[in-house]
Amino acid sequence: MAAAARTRRESLSGPQKCAVLCIALGPQGAARILQQLSPDEVERVSREIAGMPSPDPELVRSVVEEFRDASKRGGTGTLKGGPAYAQRVLDQALGAAKARPIMERVNAGNESGLGRLRRAASETLAGLLRDEHPQTIALVLAHLDDHQALSLLRALEPERANEVAWRVAAMGPVSPATLVLVEQTLMKRVEPRPTEEGRGEGGASRMARLLNRAGESLERSILESLEQRDSDLAARVRNLMFTFEDLLRVDPKGMQRVLREVDTKELATALKVASDELKAHIRKAMSERAAAALDEEIEMLGPTRVKDVETAHARIIESVRSLAQAGEITIEGQGGDDAVV
Repeated sequence: MAAAARTRRESLSGPQKCAVLCIALGPQGAARILQQLSPDEVERVSREIAGMPSPDPELVRSVVEEFRDASKRGGTGTLKGGPAYAQRVLDQALGAAKARPIMERVNAGNESGLGRLRRAASETLAGLLRDEHPQTIALVLAHLDDHQALSLLRALEPERANEVAWRVAAMGPVSPATLVLVEQTLMKRVEPRPTEEGRGEGGASRMARLLNRAGESLERSILESLEQRDSDLAARVRNLMFTFEDLLRVDPKGMQRVLREVDTKELATALKVASDELKAHIRKAMSERAAAALDEEIEMLGPTRVKDVETAHARIIESVRSLAQAGEITIEGQGGDDAVV
């Protein structure tokens, strides 16, 4: 063991050493390690992996030796970490749906431009932006996460929310100069607080995703407004939306993958008002024993609030969306760069 590598190894924290080991072992080996850690530890190690693109081979050998785990990959070639590698490891360790929010937090701190506004509380943003031009609000909304974006839309007057939603759906590329100008104006008036980070995103895809989670009232209002302004754009948004009944478009193999991410009680709640066709489709993806357990769970539920059913729908749809975006399942009839679920 080289003295320099030993010295550098001794300066590493526990999560950093674990990150080096994960990079040396490859995605499958790393996934087995992460599966033994707590959620907080997983996030800390993933953050280190994402910030460690190419660890020195000598340092890798030193760390592997400390862990007493022979590594053939430690002495040759160039080992690569980085955000993409961290994503692969988390996907294998936890599944795409659970990995996604962790990677969003891991990427926090790399924000630039209007992404920093995601650190502002929703009520602060609503007060800050209420009197701004709808295009400015739309530009800010495009840089918020879905939860914060919906909170902002709900905080606006209905007519103004419809105007902003239309501008988000119709949004194309924005010039860097415009982004800088808006950022400089707004950032002087908002005190940020820690939260998740993301990239600016407008267009029909983003609006479809927001409306999937908006609730029936806001969804109807915005879609009707879009229809009046631009029927083609409204149709495009509708086509990109994914409803609970659209699970019929997921093949049996894909449904099996989805069901691994869904709690039985939540699925039972979601199926309270589902069509017989959808119930049969889901049961085909389950074993007889699992289907029987699901039927028992549905019978035990009794009367269920509509709000609880809608919440279960939203959570399952979010899992389906995450799996589709990760390429783990496919949705029949979807394609193109703008397709979302």
